[in-house]
Amino acid sequence: MTTKKPTSTHEQAQIHSEDLISDFKALMSDAEDLIKATARHEDGPLGTIRSKALDTLNNAKDRLSSVEGTLTDKAKVVAEGADEFVHRNPWEAVGVAAGLGLLIGLLIRRH
Repeated sequence: MTTKKPTSTHEQAQIHSEDLISDFKALMSDAEDLIKATARHEDGPLGTIRSKALDTLNNAKDRLSSVEGTLTDKAKVVAEGADEFVHRNPWEAVGVAAGLGLLIGLLIRRH
């Protein structure tokens, strides 16, 4: 039987940021398909909305390309900092997690 090594906080943050980026790319692809499906409606209000949506989608693609690397780098830095803190101060990390769990539990209970 092999033991699976637990994933570090750094790896988890990188996976979450990659998931977010891939979800956003899928959303943009779906929006692009929707815009293409309305291609025969060039006139009137639908054509205007379609044109604006296409411009917005193209701008979002450009921004995503430029931000993707930055987001991944920031997620790595935050994850490394959290991982380092937990390794240096394990009991403080447990206390913070317990306190947050209690606070969230109290907030959920009120609703």
